Amino acid sequence: MRTMRILLALPGLAALGFGAWLFVGYAAPAWPDSLKTLVWLAGAPVVNDAVLAPVAGLAGLLLARLVPVPWRAPVQAGAVITAVLTFLAFPLLWRPFGAPPSPGLHDDDPGTGLLVTLAVVWGLVAITGTVRAVLAHRNVRSKGRSRQT
Repeated sequence: MRTMRILLALPGLAALGFGAWLFVGYAAPAWPDSLKTLVWLAGAPVVNDAVLAPVAGLAGLLLARLVPVPWRAPVQAGAVITAVLTFLAFPLLWRPFGAPPSPGLHDDDPGTGLLVTLAVVWGLVAITGTVRAVLAHRNVRSKGRSRQT
């Protein structure tokens, strides 16, 4: 078992070493500017673990406690999709005012695209939740009738 763990860890360590070697090749020629990259590389996991993960856990706990059972799965799925799409769109949305668009994205408005996509996602959540709630209500009513007869 120990040998297997070592064999599985070796490719990961090799990739980590290769990534470090590439980063040094990138960072060494432009040292003052690459300090921002180092801060980002070190700060992103800290922000994720200290801020984003607890907020996501608390939101999931609140959704599990407050949302009615038929709506729980669609709302949780919608929340996860919203978080992922927002996280992916964040670099496109966070630009200094008046900055030129990213190459290849000059004809795209990421803010509008994100809002339209989220409207579709939450529309599907509303439809799915409504269908599940109606079906659950019908099941409760049909069980009540069968007991009365």
